[in-house]
Amino acid sequence: MSNKQVWRLIPFLEASGNVQMAIDKWLLEQHHSRKHPPTLRFYTWSPAAISLGYHQKQYPQAWENLTWQGKKLDLVRRPTGGRAVLHQGDLTYTVVTWGLAGNRLQAYTKICEFLIRGWRSLGVELTYGTAGRGYIHNPNCFGTATGADLILPNGAKLIGSAQLKRGDVILQHGSIRLQPDAELFAEVFGTELLTNLQFPYSLEQMMTALITAAQDFFAMEIEVQALSQLEWEEIMIYSNHQNAAFSSLKS
Repeated sequence: MSNKQVWRLIPFLEASGNVQMAIDKWLLEQHHSRKHPPTLRFYTWSPAAISLGYHQKQYPQAWENLTWQGKKLDLVRRPTGGRAVLHQGDLTYTVVTWGLAGNRLQAYTKICEFLIRGWRSLGVELTYGTAGRGYIHNPNCFGTATGADLILPNGAKLIGSAQLKRGDVILQHGSIRLQPDAELFAEVFGTELLTNLQFPYSLEQMMTALITAAQDFFAMEIEVQALSQLEWEEIMIYSNHQNAAFSSLKS
């Protein structure tokens, strides 16, 4: 009989940024109150969105009126820290777990290890960024790479992650930049993409590689379970609260 910890894998989900952030916040609170197991999930943002770090008060007014492919870009606040991230042509991962010893950066590196192993299995070597605290003056999360970020051999940042801790429980999520639109990126951040990345893998192949690496690294078993109707109802309450809080902050 296996004594491995069982994690929940929520199937891939495409939804608005506000809903995605509500799910992540809900998962953190549920796991903190021990009503829910550790969780892994992958998702994309539709429509495209800019997510702001929880403490990021300043952002260009123009961001509220940007469009891409005829749709207005969402402006969403994450429950985690860090700077603005453009969610278009990216894949986001979320890990919610507990009991990781050490400081915040040590917890980052523990969780990021499954990302490094997963990409290595696809033939892509990633290392940690080396930028210091000067990054706080850069509004663009992908404009610099700190020790919590993963970069390609050519120095381009592939994955930017952010974290929130509640007691001994950690929510870590991150954007894996796959096919960003260079013109949109320049319009948002006023700077060119360092590298336009092209990977010969489907989303399915990437997620499979990362899930396999997570199972190995966290020594866990996966139980695939979609969100139930009751869970969706709880999550939408979180989503409505987030909407109201962000609207009052903007006004």
